[in-house]
Amino acid sequence: MRDSSASLRAVIFDLDGTLIDWGQSRDEKRRALFIREVLQGMLQTLERAGLSPPPLEEVVGEYSARMTRGWEGELFDLRPPHLGEILEATLAATGMDGERPDRQTLLQAFPWKAAPGVTSFPDAPGALRTLLDQGIKTGLVTNSSHPMWLRDRELEAFGLLHLLPHCRLSAADVGRLKPHPQIFRAALARLGVGPHEAVFVGDNPVADISGAQNAGMRAVLRRGRNDTAELARLIEPDHRLDTLEELPAVLDDWYPGWR
Repeated sequence: MRDSSASLRAVIFDLDGTLIDWGQSRDEKRRALFIREVLQGMLQTLERAGLSPPPLEEVVGEYSARMTRGWEGELFDLRPPHLGEILEATLAATGMDGERPDRQTLLQAFPWKAAPGVTSFPDAPGALRTLLDQGIKTGLVTNSSHPMWLRDRELEAFGLLHLLPHCRLSAADVGRLKPHPQIFRAALARLGVGPHEAVFVGDNPVADISGAQNAGMRAVLRRGRNDTAELARLIEPDHRLDTLEELPAVLDDWYPGWR
């Protein structure tokens, strides 16, 4: 049972589909070309360092297969694939000659950036700024195989990084995927708030809404491609909204006087 007397101290957001929009980058061929470009950049960096990486096409094929298997496996234990582990295994499987770089070297060489066609939702900066202006901590929790410092490059490119100063967590770093409670608890601990003092905003009914509610938080669903009729009958968010511009009014109802 939620504490109705609790004050609002933090709002935690999902990333993909909530703050940044992949809607214009869902073409599989386009995304495959992007991944190929990133892997090519990594191999070129390794070559410049005097190493002898395998051929690009072999690396692309092995990487893609391992990443796919990694995400298929997460359904059983909510443990995410880790980009660094996949890169290490990819080079080992493709027969890299000589010394193989360690995980951190590979990650540093991986030139991740915002994918073509991906952008921030236009309502995201204003919503985050409103919260910060009222002294509310902002956090982010994403089900990503990439360490958060790589995803931070996207946030910086979209002008959102400075608006999320208190907590940014990736499943790859925590070791668990939403809806597992561990990743929500890790965010609450980093923010220094209790579950009744925080609200979660996301677009996935299972990962975001069910996960946050099971961790004791109120959960707001941003309507989108994951909000299907079937899921709507099974999981009931505390509120639904179409734009983040509606969020302050929702918080007014739950936490009068927060602003």
